[in-house]
Amino acid sequence: MEYEDFINAVATRAKVSTDQAVTLTSATLQTLADRISAGQAENLAYQLPDGLDDQLRKPPPHRRQEHAQSFGLEEFVRRVADRPAVDRALAAAGVGAVLTTLREAVSRDQFEDAVAQLPKEFQQVIEPVGAGGGQRHG
Repeated sequence: MEYEDFINAVATRAKVSTDQAVTLTSATLQTLADRISAGQAENLAYQLPDGLDDQLRKPPPHRRQEHAQSFGLEEFVRRVADRPAVDRALAAAGVGAVLTTLREAVSRDQFEDAVAQLPKEFQQVIEPVGAGGGQRHG
């Protein structure tokens, strides 16, 4: 999946502009990097296009711990909403849109390995396979 395709899919799913989708994607991937192990974040980053991979790979100095932080979906969304330039009202929809698009962008095994590190409640914001989110392939 190309960078533009990822952002456009997030924009469609979250019903936001592409600029808002860029901000939501960045904030969600950075928060995901806090929540899963560094190794798993690197595995996901390896499969993402340039411009998205860095959000998982290059944590700021205050996020250099090797081990994942443990927090649930509500805290995850709050952390996304607390990032600069994120519209708080769009954070929850953005998280679901980004995680659903991430599932399409990486291998099934890598996505399942990452989600396995998250509480089950995260499943409720990820669209079921085949839901489409308005996307048409072909």
